[in-house]
Amino acid sequence: MHELSIATSIVKIAEDETLKVNASDVTKIELEIGALSGIEIDALKFVWSSAVKDSVLEKAVLEIVKIKGMAICENCNTEFELENIYDVCIKCNSNFKNITQGKGMKIKRLEVI
Repeated sequence: MHELSIATSIVKIAEDETLKVNASDVTKIELEIGALSGIEIDALKFVWSSAVKDSVLEKAVLEIVKIKGMAICENCNTEFELENIYDVCIKCNSNFKNITQGKGMKIKRLEVI
């Protein structure tokens, strides 16, 4: 389950950022997780409390925004939504596409005190 290592990496980043601004705790953390990122949101939520225990994130509200996958077809230039990385173009059924969003994960916002 790589979600635990992702959660511990988020804790490390949050601790580093709170040190930079001399904050003691995080009250809210907002994550953007792409639909194509390979991160199982339910699994991340499941391990979250264990990963943040005794950290600056222990009392923080976790907010997750799911970013849909989007691509542009290389053959017909159609922009379309992807549910899976292997989806084909909705117009011409081509497999050749440039994925434009939804592959990553980022910490969008930390609210600190």
